[in-house]
Amino acid sequence: MIRRLLWLGVGIGIGVVVVRVITKQARKLTPAGLAGTAQESIGHAAGSMRSFVDDVRDFTAEREDELHAAFEDGVSLEPVDLPWAHGVGGKFYQFKQQQEGEQQR
Repeated sequence: MIRRLLWLGVGIGIGVVVVRVITKQARKLTPAGLAGTAQESIGHAAGSMRSFVDDVRDFTAEREDELHAAFEDGVSLEPVDLPWAHGVGGKFYQFKQQQEGEQQR
């Protein structure tokens, strides 16, 4: 008798777990469940795209700073050595500042 009650309890427990799992999966297949899943997927994709764009923007700004500094110092980023070009960037920057100062007057 106790054995039968034990197996009845185990059967009821397994039945409850199975019904809950099936109900949860069935909710995902309803229109509202599918819309929620699609919305989450779109949200994750938009977040990933936003993160990618931020990374590209950061790298671009970093590279621009590096290029501006190299140009100002007259340093070539290429392995070619042009001794006559050293300091051209700084001179250009001073010339540009002077021209902007004259235009503001």
